[in-house]
Amino acid sequence: MRVLIFLFLILGTTIYSQNNIPTDYFSNPLEIPLILSGNFGELRSNHFHSGLDIKTQQKEGIPIYAPADGYVKRIKVSQFGYGKALYIAHPNGYTTVYAHLKKYEGAIQNFVKENQYQKETYTLELFPEEKQLSVKKGELIGYTGNTGSSGGPHLHFEIRDASSRPMNPMLFGINVPDTKKPTINSVFAYPLSKDAHINQSQKPLKLRLILQKDGTYKTESIKAIGKLGFGISTHDQQNGASNKNGVYKIKTTYNGEENFNVLFNKFSFAETRYLNRYIDYAYFKNNKSRVQKLFRQSNNPLSIINAENEMGYVTVQDDFNSIYTIAVTDYKNNKVTVSIPIIGENSEILQARESNKTEDFIFSNEATSITKGKFSIYIPANSLYENNYLDIQVKGDTLTIHEDVIPLHKNITITADVSNYKGSDIDKLYIGRLNYKGKPYYNSTYKKGTKLSTNTKTFGSYILASDTEAPNIKPLNFSNEKWISNNQSLQVKIKDELSGVSSYRATINGKFILMEYNHKKDVLTYDFNDNIILETKNNLKVIVVDNVGNNATFEAIFFRK
Repeated sequence: MRVLIFLFLILGTTIYSQNNIPTDYFSNPLEIPLILSGNFGELRSNHFHSGLDIKTQQKEGIPIYAPADGYVKRIKVSQFGYGKALYIAHPNGYTTVYAHLKKYEGAIQNFVKENQYQKETYTLELFPEEKQLSVKKGELIGYTGNTGSSGGPHLHFEIRDASSRPMNPMLFGINVPDTKKPTINSVFAYPLSKDAHINQSQKPLKLRLILQKDGTYKTESIKAIGKLGFGISTHDQQNGASNKNGVYKIKTTYNGEENFNVLFNKFSFAETRYLNRYIDYAYFKNNKSRVQKLFRQSNNPLSIINAENEMGYVTVQDDFNSIYTIAVTDYKNNKVTVSIPIIGENSEILQARESNKTEDFIFSNEATSITKGKFSIYIPANSLYENNYLDIQVKGDTLTIHEDVIPLHKNITITADVSNYKGSDIDKLYIGRLNYKGKPYYNSTYKKGTKLSTNTKTFGSYILASDTEAPNIKPLNFSNEKWISNNQSLQVKIKDELSGVSSYRATINGKFILMEYNHKKDVLTYDFNDNIILETKNNLKVIVVDNVGNNATFEAIFFRK
């Protein structure tokens, strides 16, 4: 009875809140057809996607218009992440967010540039006062781009509630045409209890999908016993694009009774990393396909799970046949279903669970410290979602912490004792994570005496690496002692092959100039429209520092009228 009351309260709150969402308040931020490369709630690396990725016809510079009255409450310029981002607060309590911009417009752009020159930095975060940068509905506020960690030109658009939780923009009447049914890629069955098995195996089983004449799917029958769970890999496509986006709703039933519901309406940033508990993480790492587990395991507080019976598990009894169904729906109510016939049969187990025991067993709710060779590892409590054996090996300067098939929710700390190195050599050391080619990638490394440490949320191999090479700097669109009166910009390529670029600074005739850093192309760009007072003969100076302190200086003379 308590469970029913709890579910009624959750569903009632959801229905009430949805009915009070304004559906005609926000207009489209772009005056082009809305075609999506990513939608709300889509499964991404370590997080759920928090907005809509709107295609911009494979180009930058599409005008962005304020979808309602409001004021700019936050501006952030970063080399990574959202790149150039803008946050507008509206009188109805919601905030709209625009990311990966090429540039801002008007007073907003002037405000940003003034602060960048005042602080002498490209990256910054600003919080204007409420009446400082007001905007009206339909006002031009910026232009679409490809800044930050964007994989191509587009606009990332969000709507957040008064508690800064991202919400599905479709709820607000943002209309994206979609006449396509979701696609089911694969379905899995998981034997979960100690005695459970499926087809005489205790390993997860990928089920064969059989398309029916009515467009639904049915899987092969399974013979099973004990507590089971199911998972699904699925995606949706909207009209006009081939991108494989997320679905809106997943609903399961067991013998006709509601079992487990997932709804992508809203979530909080505090819970988004629990995606790694929600998906079959090991399967994703090995097969690059995200399987959504349609059952709630321990340490999974996700609010997208909006209804459940017995946490989504089903218990199959001997000599009892049953049916499990999964219905996948997009926001436009296009639906596809799959049914799984289950035959209750307690037979001999031919394939038992794998037991990979090692000397290092980690209790997930306890902090653990482990020392291996010159390395020590600190794992805070609740870094793991469940107790696990970890395979930890050290070979010389390389530490391998298991495989990246177990997700980490918190940072663990790796510390290396480098007292066997000379003092001058220590300054050039860093801890790098080895990629699949065996190349180390710089992990933010902290030095204290003869100890180096780094934090990470990923298992795998880490190595003590050294970088004694200075960054490389070369001009792209000008040459030393040449006239460049027709240039709109100065472009310089900067690169550091080992530890990577940490910082840079540029001046002309001793005065700071703002150079925007495109880390995807390793290019610094100065725009002559910034109107730094120049002479006929000008001295450009660029200093670049890598992550272990190696630095390089580039100087050139250019002439301009």
